[in-house]
Amino acid sequence: MNAKSLQASLLELVRRTSCDLPPDVEQAIQRAWRKEEKETTAKYALDVIRKNIVLARENSRPICQDTGSILFYVDAPQGFDVNAFRQAGDAAVKHATELGYLRQNSVDSLTGKNSGTNLGPGSPTYHFAQWKRASIQVRLMLKGGGCENCGVQYALPYAALAAGRDMAGVEKCILDATYKAQGKGCAPGILGVCIGGDRATGYAHSKEQLLRTLDDKNSDPALAKLEQRVMKAANSLGIGPMGFGGKTTLLGCKIGALNRLPASYFVSVSYMCWAYRRRGALLSSAGKVSRWLYD
Repeated sequence: MNAKSLQASLLELVRRTSCDLPPDVEQAIQRAWRKEEKETTAKYALDVIRKNIVLARENSRPICQDTGSILFYVDAPQGFDVNAFRQAGDAAVKHATELGYLRQNSVDSLTGKNSGTNLGPGSPTYHFAQWKRASIQVRLMLKGGGCENCGVQYALPYAALAAGRDMAGVEKCILDATYKAQGKGCAPGILGVCIGGDRATGYAHSKEQLLRTLDDKNSDPALAKLEQRVMKAANSLGIGPMGFGGKTTLLGCKIGALNRLPASYFVSVSYMCWAYRRRGALLSSAGKVSRWLYD
């Protein structure tokens, strides 16, 4: 793999992710805007969001001032050089920060010092997986701090909600997380949910659900129905864009499940803001983009 080609491809991926909202997300925001009543704060908020999306795209400037955690998800063939990819990814992130595509956003947790480059322990974060194809799939998610703060994990049974170890209990937890957000995390939001797993894998899988497109349908019929019920109930809460009231509290809800221990039953909820920044690309063995994803 050519290091310069790979770095250039990853730099462009960062730019697209930070500055150009995916079509499925923009279309969902447009639909939400059309649903809101005229001369309401909800409609005004969505109109500002719509204009912000266009300006960011036209000027190659971040959609949100908080460019968030930098999460790479990489699927690659056997023999793939993980260390070389990390080096190219780090270099691309540093360059993107210099160009203003990313805010200087990585802080030492002990000293509070900002690295100024977005590099440091855990920043960026890389998730690698092997697949049988010859190409390399890279997906990037930028997840802001405001929406990350709205994430929550429940352990069932959960007495405060009278939530038992069943789908009804899971649904109560998801709606409770939506209600508690109250527009924080820059609603309308998108939920990624994992039923089961342990505390770490549950949260990781809930974020992976956010790599799905808004218009897809869950392959598990039970989860597909649960996603639909959550969307209907959440959008009847009246929280609305930015918590100003209205008909659109969520743009999407994506739910997955992992096996769990008999003693544990976790429901992990990751909240994503309307600035749903995830993009991707298929790369050749030389590191060049062969196809953009999410277009």
